[in-house]
Amino acid sequence: MKLLIIEDSERLRKSLSTGFKALGFTVDCTGDGREGLNFALSYAYDAIILDIMLPSMDGISILKEVRDKRIQTNILILSAMNQLEDRVKGLNLGADDYLCKPFSFDELNARVLTLIRRYYQLKSNSIEIGAVSLDIQMKQISVNGTVLRLTSMEYSLVERLALNLNRVLSSEQLINHLFDSCVVTSKNAIEVHISSTRKKLKLAGVADFIQTHRGFGYVIRKPCSENP
Repeated sequence: MKLLIIEDSERLRKSLSTGFKALGFTVDCTGDGREGLNFALSYAYDAIILDIMLPSMDGISILKEVRDKRIQTNILILSAMNQLEDRVKGLNLGADDYLCKPFSFDELNARVLTLIRRYYQLKSNSIEIGAVSLDIQMKQISVNGTVLRLTSMEYSLVERLALNLNRVLSSEQLINHLFDSCVVTSKNAIEVHISSTRKKLKLAGVADFIQTHRGFGYVIRKPCSENP
């Protein structure tokens, strides 16, 4: 999952970035409002953590611009402005949540996961696809109850495809979500990670879990027995 953090405090920004990366998130971050807006309009994120008091462009203006462009990315406002009218204004303008500073990182992470579950219509942190189970909080995958030893990139690939079950994702879409936006990589890198992930899944007894839709990308399909 990929986050955008727009926060002018360098210390807090770095702390949040380090914390979320340690939890397996891909993170873009900036302390400048206008640059943050450019990130939000140019890339796809699972959630945006947005401060209000920012240089060059305030958070409320960013929120309005993003919603005016009909971008539905989850937005959590993280601000020292803790008056009731501030929270109501942010929520009424399209923010999905509002957390006041100071705050607990564990609570922030829980709120982000809640927003992501709501967006993907998940009732829990677990995604069950046949014999495969993903835990989006623990960032682990198990097959018939046995946890697979995957790299962070291998896990993230399966997670991205599982969150978009039955939807074909191109290599470009996967690159967009799995790497920081400043990283330049190629389709070959995705193919290498797909190949290594398939081998581990096959050894665990799950073949053809990640399917190639030739010329278009990759997909995980819901087993026929689970269809209504």
